[in-house]
Amino acid sequence: MNSAAVTLRRRDPALASPQRQLELLRRGSERLAALEPFAARLERAGLAPLRAQGIEVLQVNVGKVCNQTCKHCHVDAGPERTEAMPREVFQACLRLLERTAIPTVDLTGGAPEMNPHFRWFVERARALGRAVIVRSNLTILSANARFAELPEFFRDQGVRVICSLPYYEAGFTDRQRGQGVFAKSVAALQRLNALGYGQAGGGLELDLVYNPAGAFLPADQAALEADYKRVLAARHGIVFNRLYTLANLPIARFLDYLQASGNLEDYLEKLVCAFNPAAAGAVMCRTLLSVGWDGRLYDCDFNQMLELPVEGGARIQDLDDPAALATRAIRGDQHCYGCTAGAGSS
Repeated sequence: MNSAAVTLRRRDPALASPQRQLELLRRGSERLAALEPFAARLERAGLAPLRAQGIEVLQVNVGKVCNQTCKHCHVDAGPERTEAMPREVFQACLRLLERTAIPTVDLTGGAPEMNPHFRWFVERARALGRAVIVRSNLTILSANARFAELPEFFRDQGVRVICSLPYYEAGFTDRQRGQGVFAKSVAALQRLNALGYGQAGGGLELDLVYNPAGAFLPADQAALEADYKRVLAARHGIVFNRLYTLANLPIARFLDYLQASGNLEDYLEKLVCAFNPAAAGAVMCRTLLSVGWDGRLYDCDFNQMLELPVEGGARIQDLDDPAALATRAIRGDQHCYGCTAGAGSS
């Protein structure tokens, strides 16, 4: 856990409100109110209305419980959170998979591994022939004996592991995620490598994710991936398949940081100025359906945290017509500039 950070819900309940966050992004100051609405920018780019193009990924956010409290977290996750997906919602996800040809299940959180039904669900999704992605913070793999066998479980189930590693230097990573996180992350990556993850031609995919530590956009993905591979291999003997660079979206704790540091207006203006129609046309929400811990459906995990459900506000437990969601109109707001700036964050 990052001892320097607590959840926004505990420290500033007013700002933790999704409605308050949206209001702040839309009209929090004269400069923010003057920014072009995201819907209007899509219209000018000839992309409105933005619609789904099928469902290739069922992203399941299993809850907000986490062993860390990272300073940039858009979920506002942490050890004190109690929201966890119950078994009946997992069962509804399996029923949807049985009724459709959705090829991939993407598990996220919080730390998805901490949900008590996590292993059971992975096994059943794999039994249905679906590819499974687990988004891991790495430290959970060495947190305590309860999770000690997870790397072997991932290997045995053929799970693709996507891991957060803010930087290849300890100082940057520990400032964002907590003291000692980098060392624990390195140990977890080395263990995954020893099991065959990240090895060329091995079939066990291991990808890393980079988030900037401050109010700026990520560097070129290919160049940064080359740096990560060179430094991690030379210093720690670590190999991996790909690096994804993601911009931090102005939500929850990163929004709080932007406001407290006086960077909110500058950062939003930077995102708006960097709007890329090509990135906007390829955003992940066009082929993804996001499931909240309570079963409510969203276009993406970011909309989920801002409580912007799919049109009609459906729950997966009550879903009668999955095909209708495959062509739904995508909901957007000012935070969506984060996924459409520069090379995009999808």
